[in-house]
Amino acid sequence: MVQSSISRSEQKKVQILTAAIDLFCGQGFPNTSMDEVAKKAGVSKQTVYSHFGSKDDLFIASIESKCVVHQVTDELFTNPDDPVSALMQFGSYFGEMIISPEALDVFKTCVAQSDSHPEISQLFFNAGPQHLLGLLERYFIEVEQRHTYRFGDCRDAGVRLCLMLFGEMRLKLELGLPVDDLLANRETYIRDTVAMFLRAYRCD
Repeated sequence: MVQSSISRSEQKKVQILTAAIDLFCGQGFPNTSMDEVAKKAGVSKQTVYSHFGSKDDLFIASIESKCVVHQVTDELFTNPDDPVSALMQFGSYFGEMIISPEALDVFKTCVAQSDSHPEISQLFFNAGPQHLLGLLERYFIEVEQRHTYRFGDCRDAGVRLCLMLFGEMRLKLELGLPVDDLLANRETYIRDTVAMFLRAYRCD
């Protein structure tokens, strides 16, 4: 008998997250109910609440799960002796994540509802950008201890790297403009951006 790679409980959790992401992106946070998530996921409402205590918790978990799917996790930053490899990988995964349809949909939803529901934007910021900046800040502090790079304010350095990686493609996608002319050069842009970033902070 072949054992399932994940437990039934974990499988239901994945189903819930998948349904939640689809609904949050498609109709927005305020218009999505836990009942709808349960129905779309094919589980009971009680099961949804057993995994996620509130809709806020589910929204945060949905954002964090997208980071995991795109491999933007703390596992990228386990070796402070090799920041070049770590940040090149981060640039690749992060660059892919920020232009994904789900990331764009959630971002646009937060912006569109920021006046009436500013708490949604705060939830998104805490679960997404704040989380990633924390990972980078802690990693840069460790790297600095090797005396090869000096980042100064490590959080500010993380902000600079992330905003540089957004590039023209993310801007155009936010505006609903075509990006076909940028696709071929995207990988090169990310690689060159990370290299330039590291050169700027390398100790002479």
